Amino acid sequence: MTARRAGRPLRVGNASGFYGDRFDAMREMLTGGELDVLTGDYLAELTMLILGRDRLKDPSAGYARTFLRQLEETLGLAHERGVRIVTNAGGLDPAGLADAVRALADRLGIAVRVAHVEGDDLGPRYPDSLTAHAYLGGFGIAACLRAGADVVVTGRVTDAALVTGPAAAHFDWAPTDHDRLAGAVVAGHVLECGTQATGGNYAFFREGHRDARRPGFPLAELHADGSSVITKHPGTGGFVDVGTVTAQLLYETGGARYAGPDVTARLDTVRLTQDGPDRVRIDGVRGEAPPPDLKVGRTRIGGFRNEVVFVLTGLDVEDKAALVRGQMAMALATPAPQEVRWDLVRTDRPDASTQETASALLRLVVRDPDRAVVGRALSGAAVELALASYPGFHVLAPPGRGAPYGVFEAAYVPRDEVDHVAVLADGRRVPVPPATDTLGLADVPPPPLPEPPPDGPVRRAPLGLVAGARSGDKGGDANVGVWVRSEAAWRWLAHALTVDRFRELIPESGAFPVTRHVLPRLRALNFVVEGLLGAGVASQHRFDPQAKALGEWLRARHLDIPEDLL
Repeated sequence: MTARRAGRPLRVGNASGFYGDRFDAMREMLTGGELDVLTGDYLAELTMLILGRDRLKDPSAGYARTFLRQLEETLGLAHERGVRIVTNAGGLDPAGLADAVRALADRLGIAVRVAHVEGDDLGPRYPDSLTAHAYLGGFGIAACLRAGADVVVTGRVTDAALVTGPAAAHFDWAPTDHDRLAGAVVAGHVLECGTQATGGNYAFFREGHRDARRPGFPLAELHADGSSVITKHPGTGGFVDVGTVTAQLLYETGGARYAGPDVTARLDTVRLTQDGPDRVRIDGVRGEAPPPDLKVGRTRIGGFRNEVVFVLTGLDVEDKAALVRGQMAMALATPAPQEVRWDLVRTDRPDASTQETASALLRLVVRDPDRAVVGRALSGAAVELALASYPGFHVLAPPGRGAPYGVFEAAYVPRDEVDHVAVLADGRRVPVPPATDTLGLADVPPPPLPEPPPDGPVRRAPLGLVAGARSGDKGGDANVGVWVRSEAAWRWLAHALTVDRFRELIPESGAFPVTRHVLPRLRALNFVVEGLLGAGVASQHRFDPQAKALGEWLRARHLDIPEDLL
């Protein structure tokens, strides 16, 4: 895969941010404008667990079947337009998906070369895990593209590898081109979640003429020096500006060093510039050698879980909750579940005009290694209270029999113990050598803070009037990125939103370690709360198991804000 014209950027688009994203996005991206490569990200920590459970029932069910249905409608378009497709939809079985794509192409009469990348599956090393996969980099993808592949299927690679691989192939980058690779990693991180870069899930979605009802998918114009422009096809919905790109850069990241298998990108060097309508330039990104070990994502079944939600309507909500809690405690005393959690959600209002808005929700969640303890024991105890508990007793849905829940765990292995292989369209197996230039990770010294703002009148108001936020998960940890859009606001935020203030505003974080990372070039703070999400999203540890709305809760909290910022 070589540059088609000297100086011409490589245009890489995205058509999927997760398994279940908008089905027609692939067609929209192929017909909406010029592209060289179309990527699709289908994997997440939870997806790997889902595929692992599916594979237990059906050994051929290890990949994202939605991708095949999308490709059936669009493979001809991609072939006609010379667009190469790179996806991690292979999941647990990239070879199986590659074979399925070949069969589809044969049935459609389209001559395409299909390659795949393997070596990420480390299941034999971790026999107690449901799935265990190393996060591979982009050079296996690059080897497939350099050998002429039209479609490249991978399993567990980093999300950004879907962009670094095509860029390395197109510009003939070497593994030691750290700055260039880091620029592609940053572009890949912006693209990986699809429409989150084009106005989706955006804090300031209400501003001006912006229409976020159906945002288009993003693309990156990548240059040989590693810089890029994030944009979208003309006429598609949503918008791209420095704020939407900043929000996505902060999503599921931590400190200044963003480590991956190809390179460690320095997020504290990223420079964002508005380059015209719906165009944001990314440059200045510095890179360092990657760490010596590869991250491994492991999933396993953690036990069994059941829940019941009691509806408490009208008066005496607290007393009704106390009554049913006491009744259920008696019923579940022997054998007692390993974990019992109650949450009273006060959705009720006084003198409400509808029954629903007069009602609160009392949620009971139980967990135990033994399904019987959380299955019929809970279900029977809840159902038997139907005529013997608080007035107006009813539940949102009948309790189930107890379902297995998953646990995500991260491990690390030396990179030379992972057999990264590109399997070319003609069947040749090309080993991808591990990086020999590596660098252990260390914290970056905190940068100097800006001068604090001058004293002046303040007003008690929601943080979200001046700051945007985006939050997410990495295993059991939650991150909350907070940014502002002016230097004056940055001078205030950098001093006002300390770790102690964050703990006051988000009381749930009080029992966990909280780290604040300062990113002055983005006018941003990134908070990491270790352990808030328990054993990860699949364990459904809290009401918002992926911390998706944690940032919006923070924005809704009140604090003293200088009036000149309001």
